Amino acid sequence: MMAERTYLAFDFGAESGRAILGRLSGGKLTLEEKHRFANPMGKLNGRLQWNLLGQWEQIKQGLRATKGIALDGIGVDTWGVDFGLLDSAGDLIGNPTMYRDPCTNGMIEDVDAIVGDDLYNTTGIQTMPFNTLYQLRSLVKKACPKLNHASKMLLMPDLFNYLLTGIAKAEFSIVSTTQMFDPVNRVWAGELLDRMGIPKSLLPEVIPTGTVLGPLLLAIAAECEIESAPVVATAGHDTASAVVSVPASSKNWCYISSGTWSLMGVELDLPIINAKTRQYNYTNEGGYGGTIRFLKNIMGMWLIQECRRHFIKQGYEHSYAELAQMATDCEPFKVLVDPDYAPFASPGDMPEKIDQYCQETGQTLPTSRGAYIRACVDSLALKYRQTLEGLEDILGYSIDTIHIVGGGTQNELLNQSTANVCKKKVVAGPIEATAIGNILVQAMATGVIANIAEARKVVQNSFPVQHYEPQPSDVDAVYSRFLSYQKAILRD
Repeated sequence: MMAERTYLAFDFGAESGRAILGRLSGGKLTLEEKHRFANPMGKLNGRLQWNLLGQWEQIKQGLRATKGIALDGIGVDTWGVDFGLLDSAGDLIGNPTMYRDPCTNGMIEDVDAIVGDDLYNTTGIQTMPFNTLYQLRSLVKKACPKLNHASKMLLMPDLFNYLLTGIAKAEFSIVSTTQMFDPVNRVWAGELLDRMGIPKSLLPEVIPTGTVLGPLLLAIAAECEIESAPVVATAGHDTASAVVSVPASSKNWCYISSGTWSLMGVELDLPIINAKTRQYNYTNEGGYGGTIRFLKNIMGMWLIQECRRHFIKQGYEHSYAELAQMATDCEPFKVLVDPDYAPFASPGDMPEKIDQYCQETGQTLPTSRGAYIRACVDSLALKYRQTLEGLEDILGYSIDTIHIVGGGTQNELLNQSTANVCKKKVVAGPIEATAIGNILVQAMATGVIANIAEARKVVQNSFPVQHYEPQPSDVDAVYSRFLSYQKAILRD
């Protein structure tokens, strides 16, 4: 029997991060949380920024927590699109900007005027205002001095990998989130970038997901009092890692990676880029083994997170479990909102923004904290149905099972509502999907697991899941009302 192998996964979300130790033995994986930390954004000179030095110190804390443990691999995954700029000496130029910063306001229209349909036809990426492309274009438009001094752009997991190893490369899955990459030819979309004035010299070499970059720098190992270990360019985009851990065995399934964002889609061998996918605004992002995550980004648990933050400011400090129970006690489908309503994307007073949506669509306002959470839960389930219908229309076949993975699986109300509204079987779990996928890619990169099918068998053997069957209810009328509110907002 193969000896136990031990891997360390750093999993950064937009709200918090963890260092998770994974022990792989006998076809089973066990997890141990070694370090957990907040990952707050902050304003500096009026800009929303990430605290890179703080994040780096948290990584070192996670490394220190493994003192005395021989690691077979280290991997980092993060959220998408954000980046740091390095100068010619390899030093960081300022803190990375946070994707919710308004610096990209107006950039969609600006880019569309330059490249038009060529952008989607080349990249196959869902247009979202915070994509890397729009962040860089805003720097170009403002003649930002940072660009004059920049030698290399590294997306967040690649930046952490660089700090760990001194090697500056771009991992496939995270690169695919930028709206600057051609997923058909698997190269940076250089001609488009030229037209937008974005310097191609900034762009690192793209490497496959699961590439062993090199050893942890000896100076960092010594500082953290651990032995050096291989650093793997795991599936750097957290959703790409999460999809690896989907415990699917049937053919016609889709996934929802449920966290701050909900990413709903399917795993394909090749991208789909055509008029219909552009109309639906679906995206083609990279996955392990060169696969394509054909999906749609949905605003996700951010709605609930922002409601909770507002309630805390008012003096009501509820746990997420308490909020879920409060929502369960409320009348279902009384208030419906589109989770992707543009004002919801920015931080601050989510209940007031929900009121604004209700006023614009002629709905009665929620009357309690639980009612606001219930509106978020019900509306997410309805958005999942809309996204599912688009997937089935594009793919030409019916989805049998929805696999929900990630932290959002703990919201049983949302899981059951999703099954009811979508009229599909829902399988929820594992919870720690991103860290699990991160670890499994490391195991495949180091030759311990042979392929993705074997990796998913490990998940099935190691982690429990919950099954939700659709319950009969009059959801079609509710869904029609949800769509009518969307249309009313669009008309306005």
